[in-house]
Amino acid sequence: MSPVLPNQNSIDYGSNKHSQAQTSLGVVPSTSLGEGAGTVVTVKSYRWNRPKYSRNRRRIDIWVFVCAFLFKNWRNSRKWTYSGGFTPEKQAIRRRAQAIWIRENFLQLGPTFIKLGQLFSTRADLFPTEYVEELSKLQDRVPAFPYEQVKETIELDFGKPINQLFLSFDPTPLAAASLGQVHKAKLHSGEEVVVKVQRPGLKQLFTVDLAILRQIARYFQNHPKWGQNRDWLGIYEECCRILWEETDYLKEGRNADTFRRNFRGEDWVCVPRVYWKYASPKVLTLEYLPGIKISHYEAIEAAGLDRKVLARLGAKAYLQQILNGGFFHADPHPGNIAVNTEGALIFYDFGMMGQIENNIREGLMDTLLGIAQKNGDMVVNSLIDLGALVPTGDMTSVRRSVQFMLDNFMDKPFEEQSVDAISEDLYDIAYGQPFRFPATFTFVMRAFSTLEGVGKGLDPEFNFMEVAQPYAMQLMTNSNNPNGSTIFDELGKQAAQVGTAALGLPRRIDDTIDKLERGDLRVRVRSIESERVMRRLSAIQLGTNYTMLFSALLICATLLLVSEYEIIAAIAAIIALVPGWALFRLLKRLDRIDRMF
Repeated sequence: MSPVLPNQNSIDYGSNKHSQAQTSLGVVPSTSLGEGAGTVVTVKSYRWNRPKYSRNRRRIDIWVFVCAFLFKNWRNSRKWTYSGGFTPEKQAIRRRAQAIWIRENFLQLGPTFIKLGQLFSTRADLFPTEYVEELSKLQDRVPAFPYEQVKETIELDFGKPINQLFLSFDPTPLAAASLGQVHKAKLHSGEEVVVKVQRPGLKQLFTVDLAILRQIARYFQNHPKWGQNRDWLGIYEECCRILWEETDYLKEGRNADTFRRNFRGEDWVCVPRVYWKYASPKVLTLEYLPGIKISHYEAIEAAGLDRKVLARLGAKAYLQQILNGGFFHADPHPGNIAVNTEGALIFYDFGMMGQIENNIREGLMDTLLGIAQKNGDMVVNSLIDLGALVPTGDMTSVRRSVQFMLDNFMDKPFEEQSVDAISEDLYDIAYGQPFRFPATFTFVMRAFSTLEGVGKGLDPEFNFMEVAQPYAMQLMTNSNNPNGSTIFDELGKQAAQVGTAALGLPRRIDDTIDKLERGDLRVRVRSIESERVMRRLSAIQLGTNYTMLFSALLICATLLLVSEYEIIAAIAAIIALVPGWALFRLLKRLDRIDRMF
């Protein structure tokens, strides 16, 4: 199996002596480390990679970044900070520049933030589009660590000298990334393998970083603006789980074995084998399976392979993962998929996998049924059951948004839809609304979008939804269900539920009236006009206090100045500026209150 450092995209092994012959045809070994990770970076040394990097300095570096981010975010929302006057175009340029700045700083801050950025690039329901687009470009190019540390890690984990474990071991890494690096080796049995070794001190760095990130998440959770409709602590826990799982190479090995078993009957999919005798939590030895990277189109044509067939195979492989057991590759970018000379797909990097549970698939069936019927209420209710939508007091705006999407989504036939366009519409609706797309959902949507892009690169006429149509029908009819449940059974259950609800309606009305008579039921009536008046009265009262304080301090300063106490008068005048500024802000808030209601 190919050791792949998780969540990166493309590789160039041209500078490595083991792959010079292969890269001339676009052939890459089974060490897909991801975007930008192909060449070993040794020129620039990041602070986090230094041996004497202290915890206190780490805390300072992270909090400096957070404070700078908060300042930039505050400045971008203030119209008076724009030279020449505020325009939406200038604000968009600033947001784009800030997104680039965030991506560059994540790379500077090292492994934890690189992985965090890659995870956040799937959360368009939480972050602005500019942030998501830039974070999706995050290149994991970091310096390689010395061979002495590689040797020490391997010998410490296995308790044997490296020459007893391997017949040969190349000290020059094939590629390096934030979590580890990959070396080519040969076993005493003569088999060629690649050995993935974890970066020293990674878990200690994660421990320090995640403790700081918890504090940051708690701050955002309690923020009056950013904490609304956002479970930052829940997002933090999810990120922690994923990060710790990726540091366990034994789990990655088990993922690879499960993935290989799921495709054991398919000769058009190859999955590198794990050598468990040479595996530990920090070291993973995998079968050496070189192949042509799926985005090297010229090399694919030179090998005599049909690009149109490969485009459909990529989509087919992923759809089978979703339907057959729901165990799927969460990051199928071009760096993690290659093609052998016989036209079979080779999958790499099993550090990040997803699992769709049975109850989620049943909920998805309800969602699909609601979409097919263009029933916004059914879709919203199914999303609530799936945990993708948090119910609030007033769901009118959410239902209206979903219904609008359904009305426009169904204008074209299913096979003419674009996954990327559907994802964009979903995230546009979700951003700023109480949607909570689970990590599994966002991984699936990003994978679909990525595969659609890969397919179009191979075949400009490729349509992912066209390939997915029979699988979608299979999911809706639930043909894999051993009980034989079909869409007609589901319609029958819906009809039975409607009948039950109709028969029980008189009893429910009677119960409600009884509760009203006993006082057990409270009816809350919201008067928008009353709320506006109360807010305004409260603001005016506060403004009166500010005015009195400001006037008193100003009079005090004047009297002191007349009495020739200039220094004390100046201090009183400066103090008077505080309630004066608060009064100015309050007057502006009064205008906003009037516009809100």
